[in-house]
Amino acid sequence: MQTIARLLSDVRSRTPGATAVSYRGGRLTFAELDDAARRAARGLSELGVGHGDRVALWLPNSPAYLVLWLGAARLGAITVAVNTRFRAVEVADIVRRSGARVLALWPGFRGIPFLDLLGEIDRSALERLEALVVYGEGEEKGEGEKTGGGGASAAAHALPASLARCRRVAFPDLLERPPLDEDRAAPGDGSNLFTTSGTTRAPKFVLHSHASVTAHALTMARTLGYAAHPASGVLGMLPLCGVFGFCQTTAALAAGSALALASAFDAAEAVRLVDEHRVRCLNVTDDMLMAMFDATPREVAFPTVETCGFAAFAAKPDELRARAAARGLRLVGLYGMSEVQAFFSRQPLDAAPERRLLGGGVPLDPAGAVRVRDPGSGRLLAAGEAGEIEVAGPSLMREYFENPAATRETMTGDGFVRSGDLGYLMDDGGFVYLARMGDAMRLGGFLVSPAEIEGHLNEHPAVRGAQVVGVDTERGPRPVAFVVLDPGGGFDEEALRGHCGRSLARFKVPARIFAVDEFPTTKSANGTKIRRAELRRIAEERLASAPTPSPP
Repeated sequence: MQTIARLLSDVRSRTPGATAVSYRGGRLTFAELDDAARRAARGLSELGVGHGDRVALWLPNSPAYLVLWLGAARLGAITVAVNTRFRAVEVADIVRRSGARVLALWPGFRGIPFLDLLGEIDRSALERLEALVVYGEGEEKGEGEKTGGGGASAAAHALPASLARCRRVAFPDLLERPPLDEDRAAPGDGSNLFTTSGTTRAPKFVLHSHASVTAHALTMARTLGYAAHPASGVLGMLPLCGVFGFCQTTAALAAGSALALASAFDAAEAVRLVDEHRVRCLNVTDDMLMAMFDATPREVAFPTVETCGFAAFAAKPDELRARAAARGLRLVGLYGMSEVQAFFSRQPLDAAPERRLLGGGVPLDPAGAVRVRDPGSGRLLAAGEAGEIEVAGPSLMREYFENPAATRETMTGDGFVRSGDLGYLMDDGGFVYLARMGDAMRLGGFLVSPAEIEGHLNEHPAVRGAQVVGVDTERGPRPVAFVVLDPGGGFDEEALRGHCGRSLARFKVPARIFAVDEFPTTKSANGTKIRRAELRRIAEERLASAPTPSPP
């Protein structure tokens, strides 16, 4: 076990002049990144940040994000990830409950009035906030600076009255401090807080330690091939405030690979960076990948890429797989969650396509473990039986921050975390992810994944995409489907129900099928996701005013 600062120091000692971060035409070597982090640690310390204190980063991807995280880690402080899409109510909740003493932000990013949003927050939510680190890029400093920008343009933004008592520091001023060489953290100390959704209105805070972050980074660097091919870069377009983007960044750091960083996703720029940095292992969300396909006309879309790990959120699975095969890209399914980080497992690269493309896989770390439990009886299930996935391993979180009740509810006495996901074990020790337990439907006495029914609907020539939710009706739990039609395709509900009835058991045939122009979605730190709860609400409303026919 080691600390984050020690991990960076070890990489610096091996390859001090190698590129650590490439950003907007500039670069930082590992020696420069480590030096900037040590200086930021000194600057944060002078702002009163100490061991166990929280530093909130309300920043997009930038070298400053990395420098502040690494600097806070050297102090033994905890970085709080705040999504730049969050607004006043969400930021107020995170800053208040985390007890952050320092908040870093980029006031002019994409024209979003971040300081105005802070001005909307009640002072009581910010009472523990003592300082703002203000970052900026562009006008006065020019683009492509090694540390990714300065504070001159940011200084033009006035602080709201509610923050007048807070000390304001421009990010470059932190780097004028002498470096702090002492590593004040221990491997078991907390290092990162990520927000995660749950059954309650307020998100829980997942606390990871230096040990879990560095162990996972080293495992990823080894198993994904980053360490064996350090000259191959890593694409950094997923937000650092989510574990998907964060884990790729820490793996690049551990491997000594260059991180091709961008503040926001742009498909054409992503293709360019993949080419320029000779990316061999690409990891993206399905909607990002579809956009990247559209951004390049080449028959082999990404010539340097050997494998592409993907997370399925929004795209039609069959279309994604077909386009990948046609464009020379080998896809492989991943599995992760904030509690065990984003790359807990990956399907075997040599598996048949019908398995390789599924979510789940074999744990990347040999010390990782998976089991499946029946949610009703509590018994552990054999291979092939669907139930709730439980996982354990070195990448496991330390706890839910200051929430012992939620920690006890989620973590078992023998060190596993209850994932809330539906899946089943494979005979070789791997597993397959099916759906969130909340999305799974108990139909005819069996747990059924909505993906099974969606897959059959997607096979119909009139259907461009399908989503299925479970709804309680007077006849018991029934599936309800929503479909987006192909252009020019006519909608015939009974024909679609009949299509399902010819392939599925009667209890799996949707009670109703509704055509929609698009599915409700939300953009999270880890990708675009379908708002299934909203679909369930719509289904309940429509069923309340219409009869539910029997399965065909």
